[in-house]
Amino acid sequence: MSLCLIFLLWLVSIPLLAHSQPNPRGYLLNCGAGSTSESVTVGNLKYTTDEGFILVGNTSTIKQEDLVPILATLRYFPNKSARKYCYSIPVIKGGKYLVRTTYYYGNFDGGKEPPVFDQIVEGTKWSVVNTTEDYANGLSSYYEIVVHAKSKTFSVCLARNNMTGSDSSPFISALELEYLDDSVYNTTDFNKYALSTVVRSSFGTSEGDIIGFPDDKFNRLWQPQMDQNPIVRCKANVTPSDFWNIPPTKAFHNSITTSRGKQLHVKWPSWPLPSAAYYIALYFQDNRNPSPFSWRVFNVSINGKNFHSNVNVTTRGLTVYAPKWPLSGQTEIVMTPGQGVPVGPVISAGEILQVLPLGGMTLPRDVMAMNELRRNFDNPPPDWSGDPCLPEGNSWTGVTCDRGKFFRVITLNLTGAGISGSLAPNIANLTALHHIWLGGNKLLGNIPDMGSLKELQSLHLEKNQLEGSIPESLGRLPKLHEIFLQDNKLEGDVPETLQDTKINIQLKNEVDSEPESPVNM
Repeated sequence: MSLCLIFLLWLVSIPLLAHSQPNPRGYLLNCGAGSTSESVTVGNLKYTTDEGFILVGNTSTIKQEDLVPILATLRYFPNKSARKYCYSIPVIKGGKYLVRTTYYYGNFDGGKEPPVFDQIVEGTKWSVVNTTEDYANGLSSYYEIVVHAKSKTFSVCLARNNMTGSDSSPFISALELEYLDDSVYNTTDFNKYALSTVVRSSFGTSEGDIIGFPDDKFNRLWQPQMDQNPIVRCKANVTPSDFWNIPPTKAFHNSITTSRGKQLHVKWPSWPLPSAAYYIALYFQDNRNPSPFSWRVFNVSINGKNFHSNVNVTTRGLTVYAPKWPLSGQTEIVMTPGQGVPVGPVISAGEILQVLPLGGMTLPRDVMAMNELRRNFDNPPPDWSGDPCLPEGNSWTGVTCDRGKFFRVITLNLTGAGISGSLAPNIANLTALHHIWLGGNKLLGNIPDMGSLKELQSLHLEKNQLEGSIPESLGRLPKLHEIFLQDNKLEGDVPETLQDTKINIQLKNEVDSEPESPVNM
C-alpha cells in the first residue's frame, strides 16, 4: 500500500500469474501491444491493443517468463517536453465509469527502480503512481477510481511530476473502463466528486482468492481479508440486485463473527488513512439456514463514533453506508450485539472509497473548439489531448487558461512550433481569447472570421503560408491593438475597418526576421 500527502492511493498488489475471468462490458486495453497485435486473453477476459486510443508514446516488451499477457507489454512516454500523455476513449456522455490502471515495471528501461509520476482522469489529478514497493516484491500494481464522463470522449492521462527522475519515463501496462449501473454509489454527486478506491474486501476469504468478473458484473476486485476472528460459511445466497451497489454473491460466502454477547472488532484496512472524507459501505448476512430465527441485531461504530444503530441482519443480507464519513489514521470497526441476541455480530464484506473533489471544468465549447483546432493541425504538440486547461499545470502546450465558473482558454501561443495544416473556423468559438500567437509556422488556407472574439488583444499570424483576404471583422474587435500578418500570401486591400485605426498592423514582408512571442515582448 502507498500513501501520498494529499490523496490516499489504492495501490493493490496482484499476482503475476493469470486468473480465470470471463469478459465483462467495457474497454480492456493491453497497453503497448502494437498495431498488428491480436487480442490477448487473461483467463476469459479479452484485452485488445491500445492503438487508436492514444497517439503518443513508445512500446516495450518485458522479457520475463510466466507473466500475465497484459503485463508482458507496456507503453512509455519519454518526451519530457509534453505536459501530459492522454488516452481518449469513446464513452456515453454523463455515464459513470470504473477506471482501472495497471502497472508492471519489469525493468523495461534498465533503471534501478520504477519511475514515479501522476495520473489524471477527466482533467482531475487523481493520484501519484508509485509501484516501487510492489515491484520489489515481484508484484504488479493497480489503481481504481469511479468518475462520470463529461463528454462523449473520456480522458485518462499520465504526467511527470517533481518525483519523476530525469532518466525515467511514465509507463502503463493496462487500462480498463467499466460502465456502472445508475444505482451503484448513487449517493455521490459525481458532478462534484469522484470516488478513489481505498480498499474493497471480502471478509473470511482465503488469501489469493480475489473475487472479480463474472461474480462481480462490473469486474470490481474484492480482496481477501483475514484476521483472528472466527470464520463462518453462509448457507444461503444473497441476490445482488437487492443492493444498490450490486455486490457479488460470492463476497457473502464467508463472513467473520464472534461468540454470543461479545463485540466484534475489525481493524480494516490494516494501514492508516490520511484525514479525509470517505464513502463507506459495509455488507452483512446471517450465515445460518433461512428461518424465522435467522437474524441478529447489533450496533456498528467506526473509531468510537456511532455508524449505524440496531442493524438487523438476516439471511437475505443487508448493507449500511455513509457517503462522506471522516476517517484519519487506523480505522477500527466495532460491532456490539443487542441485548439478549442469541448470536454474535457478523460482517461479510466492505468498501472504502476516498471522496475526491473534482478539479473544475473547462467550458465545453472551448474544449470542442480546441479539439477542432487540433484536428485541423497536421502535427499538433504531443500533449494536445485530454482537457486543454486541466489540471492546472498540465494544460496543453502553448495554451493558457483563466479560472472562473469554468476554465477558459485566453492565450494560444505556438510561435515557431513548426505547425502545419489550417486554422479551423471554430477558433471563433474561443470567445475568451486575449492573444493568438501562431507566427513562424506552416499554416495554409484562409484566415477564418474572428468577429466573435471581443476580448482579443493581439493576433500574430506572420511568417506562415496563409492565403485569401484579411477578414474585415478584425477591425470591429474593440480590444484588438496589434495584428501581424507579414510574410504570408494574402491578397487584396486592407479592409476599411482596419484603416485609420490605432491598431498596429504589420503587413510588409520582411527578410530574416524572427516572429515575436509573448514572452519576448
